[in-house]
Amino acid sequence: MSYQDKTLTCVECGNTFVFTAGEQEFHASKGFTNEPKRCPDCRAARRARREGEPAPAAARPRDRELYVATCDRCGNEARVPFQPRGDRPVYCSDCFRIMQPATGRSRR
Repeated sequence: MSYQDKTLTCVECGNTFVFTAGEQEFHASKGFTNEPKRCPDCRAARRARREGEPAPAAARPRDRELYVATCDRCGNEARVPFQPRGDRPVYCSDCFRIMQPATGRSRR
């Protein structure tokens, strides 16, 4: 059988990944009939969670610098992932959640 590379979408992160012809041939030789649903990074992270190991660096959330500001709504300390410039209001996570319009979809 002749295999061709396929572009698939990961069910976990939504990123696209290539299911190569070689991988397809390997899957067929093992008797697998379903295409992979997760990208290599999400598969590795899932495997690590099952085995109780830390996830690979590519699958972990990136550490990001947080800036301290005062919430414009309640006055409490707010830690935000951007440098406040003073030209727009800054909210703590609780006030930000309250002020978000209902979009009908959940955030991950």
